[in-house]
Amino acid sequence: MANFSKSTVPQFSVEVYQNAYLPEGGREVNAIVTVTSTGGGTTGGAPLSGAPRGAGRAASAAVVLMVDCSGSMDYPPTKMRNARDATAAAIDTLRDGTPFAVVAGTHVAKEVYPGNGTLAVADARTRAEARKALRALSAGGGTAIGTWLRLADRLLGAADVDIRHGVLLTDGRNEHEAPEDLRAALDSCAGRFTCDARGVGTDWEVKEVTGIASALLGTADIVADPAGLAADFTRMMENAMGKEVADVALRLWTPVGAEIVFVKQVAPSVVDLTGRRTGAGPRAGDYPTGSWGDESRDYHVCVRVPQAGIGQEMLASRVSLILPDPSGGSTPQTLSQGLVRAVWTDDMAASTSINPQVAHYTGQAELAQVIQQGLDARKSGNLDGATAKLGRAVQLASASGNEDTAKLLSKVVDVVDAATGTVRLKAKVADADEMTLETRSTKTVRVKK
Repeated sequence: MANFSKSTVPQFSVEVYQNAYLPEGGREVNAIVTVTSTGGGTTGGAPLSGAPRGAGRAASAAVVLMVDCSGSMDYPPTKMRNARDATAAAIDTLRDGTPFAVVAGTHVAKEVYPGNGTLAVADARTRAEARKALRALSAGGGTAIGTWLRLADRLLGAADVDIRHGVLLTDGRNEHEAPEDLRAALDSCAGRFTCDARGVGTDWEVKEVTGIASALLGTADIVADPAGLAADFTRMMENAMGKEVADVALRLWTPVGAEIVFVKQVAPSVVDLTGRRTGAGPRAGDYPTGSWGDESRDYHVCVRVPQAGIGQEMLASRVSLILPDPSGGSTPQTLSQGLVRAVWTDDMAASTSINPQVAHYTGQAELAQVIQQGLDARKSGNLDGATAKLGRAVQLASASGNEDTAKLLSKVVDVVDAATGTVRLKAKVADADEMTLETRSTKTVRVKK
């Protein structure tokens, strides 16, 4: 395990878990990379070397809250009221000095506060002004989420801060712009700010909301009962205020003849980063991880190496945590490093052993996949396929100790035998239960120590 200098806060560490041994002719190396950040974020701390912040002061962040104000937010009327209250609660959670703005989203995006194309700075006066502006929000119009995101990007882009974060709330489907328009907006905003997305009620599209959060490296969730919005928004904002470092990348270098097969975040949730690689010099690529506070995440890295003979050994990949040059130059900071190795052996026991971390997260990734496949099959009327996939999900959740997912599955299927994955589809399932399972299907549990 390599640690970043103790004179800087937060400190990052990288740990690599793998079985390095391959049989003769073996070419695929799998490793779980655990990245941990400590001493920053929620505890505050000194800046990273060269960063333009005073020692002991937490990183500056800017936040834009995007509130769905389409006509459906009036059904029932309590939904709009709860959205206003939740946004006010989030603003109350902002740290003093945090730049922020509120955007009302319909088929167009409109600045609600401060309303002059800039961001307000959080203090007692601006919070009171924002709450007053929120009281004037009303429902009417359509839904074009791409326009909300582009306005948030313009507002956040003007802020001289380290961390830019959005919060997006919607209750309906993105019906007033083409899917490719939303995709283009997400591509434009990716890497510029992170965004947490929430669906309220049960009339929104799960894949839209989770797709927004995934593209912008944020969290997604359902708030089926609008009365729960204020508590959820407060937690979201507390988490955002706990972030200390932005734009951390996982840099993977491979030697000649080796190549990266995939890179996935596997804890606390499954996010496939493979397609987000950007070149970083000869045989190296960067994968974005977003903003960090005091936390730990796990990544599954799969490398394909050249064939080699028994007794040979090679470095399959060098894993580095990279932060952009704080002075704006071209020399990034290396926060921590770890190594992925390959060793060829004729010891059958060594080469066929599966590392416990790799086995666990392979199962968690499969769990997320079969839940999605099972729910899609159920929606299309393929009940046998749905039963088989959701039965496998129950089996995986039980074996891995993922109790939260097991509970969500039990609301969609009757479990006959969890160990064998024997289930029966429930005849009637509440929309909220099905959407909660789909939205949270990618949440994982860490390997048992």
